[in-house]
Amino acid sequence: MEEKNVGSRYKLAEAMKSCMKTTSVENITVKQIVEASGFSRQTFYRNFIDKYDLINWYFDRLLEESFREMGKGGTLRKGYIRKFKYIKEESLFFTAAFRVDEQNNLKEHDFIMIYEFFCALIRDKTGKIPDNRTRRLLEMYCQSAIYMTVKWALNGMKASEESLADLMIAAMPAELHELYEKLGLI
Repeated sequence: MEEKNVGSRYKLAEAMKSCMKTTSVENITVKQIVEASGFSRQTFYRNFIDKYDLINWYFDRLLEESFREMGKGGTLRKGYIRKFKYIKEESLFFTAAFRVDEQNNLKEHDFIMIYEFFCALIRDKTGKIPDNRTRRLLEMYCQSAIYMTVKWALNGMKASEESLADLMIAAMPAELHELYEKLGLI
């Protein structure tokens, strides 16, 4: 991605957030987004496939920031806390986005990103691709983690970020927990 497009993408994301204040995600149009941003439809489509691609791109910035420190020796708990704090700070945006079940939705995107991140993290720390059993455990764990994140967001984010992070770690299958401990991530 060219550096100049990053500013445009953030401005389009801000326009999307503005539209979400009055309109459900399903009913927001690209026309509304570009009018709010001051950009043309052409600029929008140079940057994103559709409005869900925009939502997913914005969420990716969250994941990159939240989990980057784990690759540098941070813990899973710290990564989760950062993710949940960011979701809470952007509660209007993420609550609206998590309600969508259409194609290219945020829940599915979140699953793919976290699953791939965990697989890559294990590979980077061990020098090996996770075996089939580990990948299946990760798949189940990531699906349940997404479910609980969405439930937390849609129910008003009442639990603290720290307590939710602790629950995410407590819910981890024992084999994954042992592996993450061995890798210094817990």
